[in-house]
Amino acid sequence: MHQIVFAISIVFVTVVIYYMCVKLYKRYPYPFFIPVITTSVALIILLVSCNMSYDDYMIGGKWINALLGPGVVALAYPLYNNRKVLVQNIAPILTGVCIGSLLGMTSGILFVEMLGGNHDLVLSVIPKSITTPVALQLTDTLGGIPSMTAIFVMIAGISGVVLGPLILKLVRISSYVGKGIALGSASHALGTARTMEYGEPAVSMSSVSMTLSALLGTVFGPIIAWVFQL
Repeated sequence: MHQIVFAISIVFVTVVIYYMCVKLYKRYPYPFFIPVITTSVALIILLVSCNMSYDDYMIGGKWINALLGPGVVALAYPLYNNRKVLVQNIAPILTGVCIGSLLGMTSGILFVEMLGGNHDLVLSVIPKSITTPVALQLTDTLGGIPSMTAIFVMIAGISGVVLGPLILKLVRISSYVGKGIALGSASHALGTARTMEYGEPAVSMSSVSMTLSALLGTVFGPIIAWVFQL
C-alpha cells in the first residue's frame, strides 16, 4: 500500500513538473526551454535534493515509461490523416532518410574517433539517431555498449530539438516536408515531438522518417561498421 502511494506521488509530481515546463515554454519559446529538457533538469535537481535514487524514482516512473509504447502507436493517427501527402512525397522521404541515416552514422564515428574514443565507444555511437529500443538492439549486435548508446541517443535527440530548427532556418528550409524528414531522421521521437510546432503534416513526415531510420539503420549499421573496419 505504501509503495502504491509512493508511486502515485512520483507520477503526480512528474506530471505537475512537466505541465509547468510546458507553460514556461509557451510563455518563453526559447530552444533551451523545451519541456523535455527543463523537465529532465527539474527532476534531476529534485532527486538530488531529496537524496532519492533512480531506482526509487522508477517505482512510479515505470508507469510513465509504460506509456511510451502507446504514445508511439498514437503517431499512426497523423500518418493516417496524411497518407495521401506521404505517398506524394515518397521519393524525397526515402532519399532524405537514406542520406540522413548514412551521414548520422558516419559523422558519429568520425566525431568519436577525433576525440580519441575507443573501439567499443565508436561502435556504440553508430545507432545514435535511431529510436532507443532499436538502437539498443543494434549496438548489442555490433558489439557496442548499450548504456553508452542510450546516452548518445539522448544527446542526438536533445541537440536536434535545440539546434535543428536553427540550422533549418539558417539553410532556409521552410517546407514541412524538409523539416519533418530532417528532425525525424536525425532526432527520432524527440525530433518528432518538436515537429508538432509545424503542424500535423510535418509530424507525419517525421514519424515516417523516424520509422524508416530505424528499419534502414539495422541494415546500414553493420555495413558502416564493415566499411570503417570496426
